[in-house]
Amino acid sequence: MAGGSRTSRVTITQIAREAGVSTSTVSKVLNGHGDVAQDTRTLVESVMRRNGYHRRPSRQRGALVDVVLNELDSDWSLEIVRGADEVLHAAGMDMVLSVVHGRSEETRQWLDRLAARRSAGVMLVVSELSDRQRERLGAMGVPLVLVDPVGGTTGDIPTVGATNWSGGMAGTNHLIELGHRRIAHIGGPAELNCAQARADGFGTAMQRAGLPVPPDHLSHGEFNERSGYAQAQALLALPEPPTAVFAASDLQALGAFEAMRERGLRAPDDLSVVGFDDLPLARRVSPPLTTVRQPILEMSTLATRTLLRLMDGEPLENPRVELATRLIVRESTRPLG
Repeated sequence: MAGGSRTSRVTITQIAREAGVSTSTVSKVLNGHGDVAQDTRTLVESVMRRNGYHRRPSRQRGALVDVVLNELDSDWSLEIVRGADEVLHAAGMDMVLSVVHGRSEETRQWLDRLAARRSAGVMLVVSELSDRQRERLGAMGVPLVLVDPVGGTTGDIPTVGATNWSGGMAGTNHLIELGHRRIAHIGGPAELNCAQARADGFGTAMQRAGLPVPPDHLSHGEFNERSGYAQAQALLALPEPPTAVFAASDLQALGAFEAMRERGLRAPDDLSVVGFDDLPLARRVSPPLTTVRQPILEMSTLATRTLLRLMDGEPLENPRVELATRLIVRESTRPLG
């Protein structure tokens, strides 16, 4: 590939190969990251100039930004969309919303469409992104931010999340401080980092209080009402059911409410319940739900502003940010007895 001028069809993968560096290093140079050695930056820039590679213009008014979610049927997703829309509207940019339902095939189709429309940036809120998909995104040279990352490592991709572990601790400690000793956890998907962090926070709080967690008091499910209902049904059917439950999401907590109603029970008289998220509906249900507030709107707006900075070539002081969670006490919990 050496020698001669090239068109913009040259990819950053080709640039990386000629320069002898990774595609992520080329992306860092393109996006102005400060953690690239000066000699490496000079080499990459030289290879780009030699091949006539020019980063696409990005911050024109009306430019497109992709926001990609697994689903759009919850208040959580709507808060993410609302935050992104507020920031992009103020910046004079347009949003392309894609829903991939957690399916690899739909993610691949979205990547095809992304390449065709040449969006200026991408905000991803998805449950899984394969190494191959990451590599393809890197090859496109499109600035990228992950919101609430759920997989393992995110490599060089900037992320915005929440303090899930400390949130799990706070929700569980609240129940312990109310005198509860038989406390169960209605957990989220075991493969998701955020769900595991909440479960670990629950376990740490119980361990520090010297309280046992029987195996049948710890379960994993989906972040929805149906799963919370099934998990609560199993708990309430135990010979010695728990007196309190920490649910990994508000929707699962609402499922627990429904399971209780079917048995003629009610929170907090028969079971204290703590959720996680503080969705708008948490204030409207009866009783109003005690929950751990995850700053969803703030996560979305910060991620979108971070994306705009990347598109402007600004370096990031901290590519991994976790916003604080906070316990919100309402009426679904009370002291034992």
